[in-house]
Amino acid sequence: MKKSGIVSYGSYIPRFRIKPDEIARVWGEDPENIKNGIYILSKSVPSPDEDVATISVEASRNAIKRGKINPKDIGAIYIGSESHPYAVKPTATIVSSAIGANFPMFAADYEFACKAGTAGIQNVKAMVDSGMIKYGLAIGSDTSQGAPGDVLEYSASAGGTAMILGNEKVIAEINNTLSVTSDTPDFWRREGEPYPTHGERFTGEPAYFKHTISASKMIMENVGMKPQDYDYAVFHQPNGKFPTRAAKLLGFTEKQYKEGLLTPFIGNTYSGSMMTGLSAILDIAEPGNRILAVSFGSGAGSDAFDITVTDEIKNMERGSAPTIRKMLADVTWLDYAVYAKFKKKIIFGDAIE
Repeated sequence: MKKSGIVSYGSYIPRFRIKPDEIARVWGEDPENIKNGIYILSKSVPSPDEDVATISVEASRNAIKRGKINPKDIGAIYIGSESHPYAVKPTATIVSSAIGANFPMFAADYEFACKAGTAGIQNVKAMVDSGMIKYGLAIGSDTSQGAPGDVLEYSASAGGTAMILGNEKVIAEINNTLSVTSDTPDFWRREGEPYPTHGERFTGEPAYFKHTISASKMIMENVGMKPQDYDYAVFHQPNGKFPTRAAKLLGFTEKQYKEGLLTPFIGNTYSGSMMTGLSAILDIAEPGNRILAVSFGSGAGSDAFDITVTDEIKNMERGSAPTIRKMLADVTWLDYAVYAKFKKKIIFGDAIE
């Protein structure tokens, strides 16, 4: 049986950005303390007409273009997000129609905090391996929320990545995948609430680090690999400090994790976080490169992937769709007033007649 994996990939990052200095100015905070504390230098901001559906469509179109995939051959679409535009109306159906996929189609919206997109990758891989579909599309996309003045406002951003999986012309084989899961109430948002609640420091050791490090160690043991055997490692990035510390605790070097570390420049794209970091690595990866990719979702759990880049990547015109570095360089800066308008933080009352 042919080994399945990533056939193509595409990302989308909004061009609008805001610096922590500007947010700190409004709330009377020390910007240097913020930047040094969470290692974020700027974050992406969705424009008023952008949401998870539009971001997912853009990322998917980039993946289709880069891989020269016929959308009619895509048999499943799964979109992971914690900011779907509708409470009752699937985002996956919007994306399916926008990219021109077929009527016979497996589709669903997933939720598992920031790892819902990688849960989609696992399910699509299983469907490809079983022969149910030729190609499947897994998307991680978010326009994440942070209450005004809360520490999350400095990191919660927007963006997404789409991965097309199959077993023909595979550019990156998924050798192994596994997950760890526990009931850990580190972060939550109830139905109807505009902003999430988080356990502050509780989100670290018992949540992010426990699951990320455990999943990483388990998959390396499963495939007989050690940190030094990998060319790249990418982890979920709620801020710039957590993935850096996790990488060092596991024994990875800066050279191995720096290419996929995007949060300092675009903030935390939640479900898009680890997948977009992986996208940045695939932009530059060479045949034979080995990649460890580990997501994390509050609540809590982690999905881990052991990946090998194949010779097929040499045949892909990676520049035919926007690369991560190109999107990082395309920036329009916002002040807090415009940012608040874009993020709909200003709630208008009924017009007076």
